[in-house]
Amino acid sequence: MLQDNFGREFHYLRLSITDVCNFRCNYCLPDGYEGKPDQAFLSLDEIRRVCAAFAAAGTRKIRITGGEPSVRKDLPTIIRTVKATPGIEKVAITTNGYRLPELIDEWADAGLDALNLSIDSLDPGVFQSITGHSRLHELLDGLDRAISLGIPSIKVNAVMLRGLNDNQVKPFRDWLRNKPITLRFIELMQTGDNGKFFDEHHVAGEKLRLWLLDNGWSQALRSVDAGPAQEFYHPDYQGRIGLIMPYSKDFCVTCNRLRMDSTGKLHLCLFSDTGIDVRPLLKSDDQRDELIEFLSSQLLDKKPSHFLEDGQSGGTRHLAMIGG
Repeated sequence: MLQDNFGREFHYLRLSITDVCNFRCNYCLPDGYEGKPDQAFLSLDEIRRVCAAFAAAGTRKIRITGGEPSVRKDLPTIIRTVKATPGIEKVAITTNGYRLPELIDEWADAGLDALNLSIDSLDPGVFQSITGHSRLHELLDGLDRAISLGIPSIKVNAVMLRGLNDNQVKPFRDWLRNKPITLRFIELMQTGDNGKFFDEHHVAGEKLRLWLLDNGWSQALRSVDAGPAQEFYHPDYQGRIGLIMPYSKDFCVTCNRLRMDSTGKLHLCLFSDTGIDVRPLLKSDDQRDELIEFLSSQLLDKKPSHFLEDGQSGGTRHLAMIGG
């Protein structure tokens, strides 16, 4: 099992397959994607080798991320490849939902176990002002199709933004009464590119957590491969509410995830200063044990915290760089 010096075990890998994104979310890429869409992202064979090594070292869950992973035409093959990896029990994806109604059936057929869909507002105008797209209806149609397909775990992510969507909590809550999904409110995180935006729009989640507890919502137990969300359920609602509060006390104590970016760099934290290049160890299947040994050695340098509360965002200019 991959483990750091603080006793944290890593059952969960977030694997970015591209940093290209076709949305213009104001908290991440307000000017749109400005990278190199033709750069050499991880190949299918390299992805297979990454998954095999992490699985052999105890990882049980892999989330495919971006940028926007659906911009890769081979995404269904990638899902199928990850799913076929011995030891991997859950394959998840995080997506902005672009063309989701057209794509979700093929993802489900490939073996997708969990879908995380970004919907920052249920109001079409607010949604467009945040994302730069008027595609809310498309996302909601795709979400309903995913539910009908019986994908085991479906979550909706909404970044909380003061003055933009912080008045949307009640509509979201009412929407959950008959939606068998988990809605996760995410605190805005400061990155290298969004300092002014962060200062203007950050909303702490603690007030919402206390409101949930005071209004009949109970906190659910956290599974070993779960992300950092605190989840709450209510007997009158089919859906759940999750809170991701990276500025809360001891947020990093339960860290169980590592990140691989789309060019083969290992990130010990979303806000690490630099990535660690492992691509030279992805040239051959015979390098698996060497890669596992290298991963184990690098974890000895993992820090106890992200230090976001000190205003440190490391080398992360925006979340599309690493996959959030």
